[in-house]
Amino acid sequence: MTIYEVARHAGVSIATVSRVLRGTAPVAEQTSARVRAAAQALHFTPNRLGRSLAEGRHAANGIVFPDLVGPYYAEVVLGYEEAASELGSSVLILATGRRRDAAAAVVELAGRVDGLVIMGNTVDDATAAGIAAGGVPVVLLAREPLAGIDTIRTRNAASAKVLAAHLVEHGHRRIAFLGDPAGSPDVAGRFAGLAAGLRAAGLPAPEPVSCGLETAAGEAAAAVLLDGDRPDAIVGANDEVALGALLAAAAVGLRVPDDLAVTGWDDVLAARFAGLTTVRQPMRELGATAARWVHRRIAERTADPNRPLAPARRRILPTQLVVRRSCGHHGTPGGS
Repeated sequence: MTIYEVARHAGVSIATVSRVLRGTAPVAEQTSARVRAAAQALHFTPNRLGRSLAEGRHAANGIVFPDLVGPYYAEVVLGYEEAASELGSSVLILATGRRRDAAAAVVELAGRVDGLVIMGNTVDDATAAGIAAGGVPVVLLAREPLAGIDTIRTRNAASAKVLAAHLVEHGHRRIAFLGDPAGSPDVAGRFAGLAAGLRAAGLPAPEPVSCGLETAAGEAAAAVLLDGDRPDAIVGANDEVALGALLAAAAVGLRVPDDLAVTGWDDVLAARFAGLTTVRQPMRELGATAARWVHRRIAERTADPNRPLAPARRRILPTQLVVRRSCGHHGTPGGS
């Protein structure tokens, strides 16, 4: 059965059948009942792909990541796919980390999806703004806002200040930061908050020790750091970097937390097993919120392409310092 048979059976146009079954516009109750009765009598099930083709849609949303390696990205993807599936959309995923033509790949993906989530520094602002200006609904995830585009982030600087205050309160004075603020808006926010917290306590802000966000990168950077005038605390840009620092400390015989405190960010599962002090952020909720927001923008544009879109939304999801044994002080301070 097709929508045409339903329309003939109910004595209405296919546009009316579409409005009734999709609920996109008001239809007289008597007409609506006739359409639904016809659909039920003919055992008609709307074909999502066919409906999307008829509407000039792709039946898929896209999400662009810097990389797909590591538990953080896995959690965000799970949240995104789960929410998108509940909303009836499939998902196309693009990782730009090892691409020389990242911008071109993202623009090409934008032409194959109904809406696009762009995460982190995967493309420059001009590319993201150009995709949005071309009519594709765009949501930015874990990056600085752009005018007219929805943005979802987590709280970084404020929680990093709480972390700095916690370390200072417990006697740490030589505090190092492992991570590259230039490589990620999230990392930049974390370092800025840590630096502000240390300055507020009368301590100098450290120079960040640039490294990637993988465990091996954290281990290598920490090994160099611990070979000289070592700090008494290391703040990793994420949990993987911090776990690498734990490995480097063990390799030179340092005891954590007696000789060295180590903290991370994210609260991935491995951090809990390692007893790592960290900042918990809602990784799956990040992905799920992005999926819901881009779905809403697609629905707005589909319902009335000529209607001005609602103003851009901004949301900052909360994070929380979780204190474990890696800094020598148990307990969980309040979230920020």
